[in-house]
Amino acid sequence: MEGSTFGYFLMASILLTLAPGPDILYLLTKSLSDGTKAGIILACGLVSGIIFHTTLVMVGVAALIKSSATAMLLLKIFGAAYLLFLAFGAFKSARANKKISLSRADKRFSSAALYKRGVLMNVLNPKVLLFFLAFLPQFVKVSSSGASLTILFLGVVFAAQALIIFSIVAIFAGRVRNLLLRKKNIGRILNFVEAAVLALIAVTLILF
Repeated sequence: MEGSTFGYFLMASILLTLAPGPDILYLLTKSLSDGTKAGIILACGLVSGIIFHTTLVMVGVAALIKSSATAMLLLKIFGAAYLLFLAFGAFKSARANKKISLSRADKRFSSAALYKRGVLMNVLNPKVLLFFLAFLPQFVKVSSSGASLTILFLGVVFAAQALIIFSIVAIFAGRVRNLLLRKKNIGRILNFVEAAVLALIAVTLILF
């Protein structure tokens, strides 16, 4: 791959990651609700999903899924159902009026569960799969012998820059959270916001 092509790819990847979307929106919400550590763990799960989709593109499975209307529909249904399940959990927490405190910031969530949540949110989103199926091959000579490995390399680079940007967002949101915690009932409000964001992502996944 030429250096200029890689430069274009990296620039496009950064701009796409920074663009407002479901991943970065939920990451911001979760970091505000549960702190920087929670946001970074969630980010690790999200970028693991990127590697998963890249692998599907590399081995040709992504194209097969795209060609199957049934597979795409099932992915949308499972993805939306999972998001609505998470939204319901956040809504229940808000109704229970659970308080958030700095001392409990890192104890309100299971790291493994939060990582798994990030992975599933990405893996069960067919829009992410279609995006990488359309995006990655643009920077690869498909006819070349090393096309598959180049696609994998680009997927890893995309995931790496996404993790850096997501981590910066989580750190920033975590600091803002420390200020918000001084406000009364902010924990309940953040839980309602988290539920609304998840529900919105689920609706857009089904309708668009």
